Amino acid sequence: MISIIARILRVLNSETAPAQIAAAVILALFMGLSPLGSPHNLFILFLVLVMRVNLSLFLVSLALFSGIAWLLDPYMHDFGLALLQTSALEGLWTSLYNSGFWRFIGFNNTLVLGSVVMAAILAIPLYFLVTFLVRNYRERLRERVLRSRIMLAFKGNKWGNKLFSAYNTVNRYRS
Repeated sequence: MISIIARILRVLNSETAPAQIAAAVILALFMGLSPLGSPHNLFILFLVLVMRVNLSLFLVSLALFSGIAWLLDPYMHDFGLALLQTSALEGLWTSLYNSGFWRFIGFNNTLVLGSVVMAAILAIPLYFLVTFLVRNYRERLRERVLRSRIMLAFKGNKWGNKLFSAYNTVNRYRS
């Protein structure tokens, strides 16, 4: 756990583009909100491994969004059910269901459809929010955080020394 925190600090303090950091969070959003056994999660996992996104940040965000999904599952089910029962979209759902690929993807599962559409709705605002927060942290808060009393206290106790030694170890391997 300490090494994951150290890696996240490393990412926030590095020259990694804010868009790359946001991509890790967005991919975790899609994978975390939808049921784990959904076939589209294999595609998301492939994107995580192919794109240059931070795996530690992806895993932490995945855990966060999985917890949020546990709370929002009933609402996402209702949302997916409402989408599937919309009469204006009946022709679309019928044509997609007649295709083997879309049936395999599982769009006709109310929870899968509701969670994927909800993640798609949240993805763009979350992308801009994460990039904004990373830029503001780097411009305004990084130096203050490093010089804060809390960070100095962490450096002074045993647990804090473990955290910073893990952080320095990650820095050496990345450089």
